[in-house]
Amino acid sequence: MQREGESWKYYYQTFPKILKFFEFHSRVRRPPDNEINCLISFLNSLLYTAVLTELYHTQLNPSVSYLHEPFVRRFSLALDISEMFKPLIVGRSLFNLVNKRIIKEENFRRDLNSCLLNDSGKRIVLKEFDERLNLTVDHPSLKRRISHKRLFRLEGYKIVKHVIGDAKYEGFRMWW
Repeated sequence: MQREGESWKYYYQTFPKILKFFEFHSRVRRPPDNEINCLISFLNSLLYTAVLTELYHTQLNPSVSYLHEPFVRRFSLALDISEMFKPLIVGRSLFNLVNKRIIKEENFRRDLNSCLLNDSGKRIVLKEFDERLNLTVDHPSLKRRISHKRLFRLEGYKIVKHVIGDAKYEGFRMWW
């Protein structure tokens, strides 16, 4: 967990060099204090639910995890798997939304030292997120095109194969 936290810290330190239109200094949660933190939090929650939905199609119990500690009303395995896909889904969606000026300041509202998306902002982010999930790539072992969303389920299947002893688990890595 410490190494994961350190790697995210370094990842977020690159944001000011990548982002063109909004300022970002550090990651702030509960509540997000600026537009970028708001987008990260919202996109992370969308990714978590998308991964959880795909896990329901496997034989895995989403509350049993290997990285995040289980808590009441939290599906830790979905958090574990979503960590691998945050740069691919959340990061790329965020950079596209901000750097192409798809999302603007008027898509946010500020209340009591927090920054949240308004309804039009949520629609914009949901559209971008859905488009990102539906992008397809050629899968080398399946020999067909699959969506980014299907990658979540395949990650679950890899864990199942590891648990039953069919194959050693190797975490997701982009091949394209």
